This record gives sequence, C-alpha cells and structure tokens, in this order.
Amino acid sequence: MAFLKFNKSELVNLSYSLKREIILANKTGAYCNTSIVTCNTRRYHGLLGVPIDGFGGEKYLLLSSLDESLVLGGRRFNLGIHCYGDIYEPRGHKYIVDFDADPVPQITYKIGEMVFTKSIVLVPDTDQVLIRYDLVKAPRKVTLELKPFLAFRSMHALTCQNTQANTAGWDIPGGVAYRMYDGFPDLHLQVSGKAAFKAAPSWYNGITYSDEYRRGFDCREDLFVPGSFTLEMREGESVVFSASVAEAAPAGLKRRFASSVEKVGKITSFRDQLAHCADLLIRNRGGRKQITAGFSWLYTGLLRETLASIAGLTLYAKNDPKEFEEILDNLIQDEQERLFRRTTQVEAPLFMTIALQQYIAYVGPEKAEKHVWEKYGETLRGIIASYAPGHRREVAMQPNGLLWAQMDGVALTWMNAYIGGRAVTERAGYQVETNAMWYNAIAFALDMEKRYGDPKGDFVRRWAPVEAAIRDSFQPTFWNPEAGFLADYVDNYGQHMDLRPNQLWAVSTDYIPVSDEVVSSVMRIINAELVTRRGIRSLSPRDARYKGVYEGSQTDRDLAYHNGCAFPWLLDQYAYVSFRMMGKNFIKRAEWLTEGFYEDLSKHGVGAFSELYDGDPPHEPHGAISSALATAALLNINWLIDKYKVEG
Repeated sequence: MAFLKFNKSELVNLSYSLKREIILANKTGAYCNTSIVTCNTRRYHGLLGVPIDGFGGEKYLLLSSLDESLVLGGRRFNLGIHCYGDIYEPRGHKYIVDFDADPVPQITYKIGEMVFTKSIVLVPDTDQVLIRYDLVKAPRKVTLELKPFLAFRSMHALTCQNTQANTAGWDIPGGVAYRMYDGFPDLHLQVSGKAAFKAAPSWYNGITYSDEYRRGFDCREDLFVPGSFTLEMREGESVVFSASVAEAAPAGLKRRFASSVEKVGKITSFRDQLAHCADLLIRNRGGRKQITAGFSWLYTGLLRETLASIAGLTLYAKNDPKEFEEILDNLIQDEQERLFRRTTQVEAPLFMTIALQQYIAYVGPEKAEKHVWEKYGETLRGIIASYAPGHRREVAMQPNGLLWAQMDGVALTWMNAYIGGRAVTERAGYQVETNAMWYNAIAFALDMEKRYGDPKGDFVRRWAPVEAAIRDSFQPTFWNPEAGFLADYVDNYGQHMDLRPNQLWAVSTDYIPVSDEVVSSVMRIINAELVTRRGIRSLSPRDARYKGVYEGSQTDRDLAYHNGCAFPWLLDQYAYVSFRMMGKNFIKRAEWLTEGFYEDLSKHGVGAFSELYDGDPPHEPHGAISSALATAALLNINWLIDKYKVEG
C-alpha cells in the first residue's frame, strides 16, 4: 500500500510505533495482530490466533510472538521487543529503519552494514502465518536465531506458568510441533531452510501488555518458549518461518509465501483498501459464510452488526448479491431466538428490513422486490408478529402502535455499555430508533404483501391499522418543537431530550413517520452538533454528560463510549437522508466526510477502518481497529456518491 505514509524517523519512538498496529486476517477466521514493531500491547495481540471449532468457534491465540536474533562475528543483536512492567527488553525496535505495508507488512532493520527485512503474511485459506526473512546486505555469513513464544489460550484471557501445560514437543519435517493443552490443535513450527532446533524449555514470566495496563485490566502473563531455531544465512538469501495448525512441506514454504502475497492483490487506491478490508471481514470457515464484527476481539455472526454491514461488505464492495443472500440465510438459521423470541438489543431484528431495502435498491426493484418477498417475507412477517403483546419479555407493542422496551437495569439497544453491572444509557420506554425502524418494517411489509402476497389476507388486516396508529402517534410522542428535534426516548416521566444520533433512523429510512418539516429541523440540529469528519457523535457536546475523549480507565471509557464518541457507522444513515434532501449537491460534502478516514489509515490499525473516534478534535481513532460497521458505512457512502454522480 504505497499510499500509506509513515513517519520513519519516529518508528523507533515507542510512543509513536506502539499505537500503530498490524492487522491481518483470512477467510478461515484466523488473524495476526501486533504493533508495527511486533511488540504486543494488548491481550489480543499475537502472530497466530485461530477459531477452534471444538471450543465453540471462539478464537484462541497459539503463537504470541517470535524473537529474532542475528549473530555476526560473535556479537548478538536481538531484534525482539517485550515489555516487563516499565522495562522494555530486549529493545530490538532501535534497529528499525523502515516499515512498509505494500502489499504485506515488512519491517527493515539496519545494524551497522547489515540490512535485514521481515515480512508477514497470513495464508488466505489456512490457519497459517508465514514470516519471510531476507538478509539484504551483510559483510559475511550471519546466524539467524528464532525463538517462538507460545500462548495456547483464549484471546480474551491471559495465561500463567502452570504444571498442567504439556511442554513436550515432537519433531516434524523442518521443525517441531506442540499441543500444550487438550482440545487445542497442534501448532506446527517449521522453517524452510536448513535450521536446527535446540530445545531449551522455559517460561518467560511477567510479560506486560501496556494497553491493558493503561486501561486498568489484568495485563501480565507468562509465555512458554520451547527453544530456538538456528540457521546460517548469507547476503541475498531468504528463509520462511511457518506456524500452522497443519503440517506443511518445508520445501514449499517460499512458494506458499509468494502465492499468498500474490493473492493479496494490488492495492493502489483507498477504495481498493476498503474492498480489501470488506473481504477479510467475511469469514468462510468450513464453507459457511459469516460476517466478523471486527478485529481482533469482536465476534463473528452477530445479529445487528451483520444486518447493518451486509450490504456494504457484499454488494457495494464486491457486487455480489449471491453472497449477500448466503450470509443472510446463515444468519437467519443461526439467530432464530433473537429474531423471533428475545434479544437484549430490541432494534436488532428490525435491521433486517433495512438490509433488504438496501438489497432491492442495489439490484433494482424490478428484479429484486418480488424475489425478496417470496424468499424473506415469512421471516419479516414473523419478526413483526414477535413484537405483539405476549411474545417478547423485553419489548411489546402498545395500543398506540409504538414499542415499549424495558427490563430493569438492562440497556436494550446498541447503546449498551455497563459500569459495575449498571447500564450507562438504559433508555427504557419508547426509544426513537426502535420505533422508527418498527414503522419502516411494518410499512415495507404491508407494501410488499399487497403487491406480491395476499392483499386481503390476515397479515394486511392485522397490521394495516397498526401502521396507521404508529403514523398518528410517532410524531406527537417524540417531536419537541421548542427543541427542534426528536426525543431520544419517552418514558412515564415524558420526553428525554438527550441530543443523540438515534433519531437519524426516524428521518432516513425508506418509510418515515415524521413530516418534511421535522426532517429539516432534525438534520439542521444534527449538522450543527453531532456531525464530525470521523463520524456522528453519540451525544451533543452541550450535554453535561458529554465526554469527548475515549481514554483512561475502563469506567472512563465506558462513560465516553455512548456519551460523546463519534461512530463512523452512523454516517451512512446521515448520508442517505442528506442525499435524499440535497441530491447531487451533497456529493462534495459526502466526499469530505469520507476523506478523513483515509488520512487515518496509517494510525491505529494500519490500512483498516476503526470502530470509533474521539468526539473532540483531532478525533483520534479507538476501539476495534478493523470494524465491519465502519467499513460498510464508508462503502455505502461511496456507492451513494457514485449513484448521484451518474444520475446527475
């Protein structure tokens, strides 16, 4: 990615380099995530994390890190770096002179006359990481030593030295294999060259993850080092190290590395990068496609995240309606409980309608509407019926047609941060976005049923009066003419006029329950107080609870998460209504809103699109370093930009 720029003079400055992360992922769900100097700063960091089917498909970290040492003329130069409390040892980052990400991460070290590079690739369709070492320049023969640090633990947990660990390995061609605990896959460590492995089992205790320490989490763990590989290299020679759950042929490792790099493809523009990230967020493990909400710690197959990102990741990124349907079919099969019976995110099932509306808009109504209703009409009718009284404990339709959501102490929407078990933004009652999506779902379903189903059937007779009731009650319930915007939620005490972005869904969906005058007023307020170049703020800066920086302890960050942080994924709803109001006159503004994210591709996750940003300038990125919601939103906006450019 030649368009990514790095401050090379600051690479040796840990305050700079530790904030910039490598993130690699593949279609099997495996990942590689560390800082650009390969010093792990989070519990989620490691060179090879893989889903383990026997453990419910959760991700487990097998290989934490790999220390390299070069020996020349009896002098040893250790290129690794670990944190122990406040001490970094060894300090191999001091030899780094360049970092490149074109097309895969490559670190260049310079030690006197020696120039040495390390390149990392995750094999696209296998749980395998490959690291290629090139001795670019050297005055004479050099000895390379590779020392693996094994974890064998959940990516959410930390491990410590223990007697239950099986620290005995066995020889395999070109290396050794280990399985430290029952149920784990074997980890095969192999080298392409003529390497000797010398067993020297030991635990490295007290390795510290600085990001976890800064946040007040458990941050220290012990890692097992079984020994080290050694081999000789001369100028111009290369060697490939492999860590994999399956044994590889050492003689083919260089070819596999080259083919894996080739499959990454050329990335010459920001839109190429968006499409590349979108592809990696779609997991195809065992022939079953699902969306991963984000790397490295967000889960795969989540209901709301999948429905909100599926159009961007499949249609706008890849022009692949078949993949859209395949992922959606898998989600419906997996999420019967949340779709039709109960969920703690009451608006999540209603995103189904928005996803299908995006599909229809992309493919074209004449081609897609009838097909969508024939295939998914039963699902949508079932979702709508599940909100009728007596079906869901957490939410139910009231006589005025609106949905009342309440479970004491539970945050029932996407704003679901907790501190000490207590919801930060509980929002019990009539929630504006839930009811806006509710109206959109019923209106869409009635429209489709009248045209492609039974226009005089039970569904239309049952739900047409409800649509009318919502249309009559929504605006009087939520609209506050003095404030000029919609209440965020309404409970027994009345309207709660927190200025939040949730009202965007009341003005941006295909079927909206408010007047044009309300739309104009709401958008004027949102433009003035919530819109930033890095997303939509979750709370107005004028609110006393506003926290514009996502930093500090877990409590500090949870307080800021939905009380000021800017979310890129909300920009697509903002763009939909803005284009609807302004047409092609919004193109320049939309381009301005997306360009800022491209400026940040060398921050946080290198080449990836972050989950959230500070609400305050300069809007630094935080959260998951590669977010499905953020990536999809940018793809959605780019599609709208292109659409309105063509339509003129």
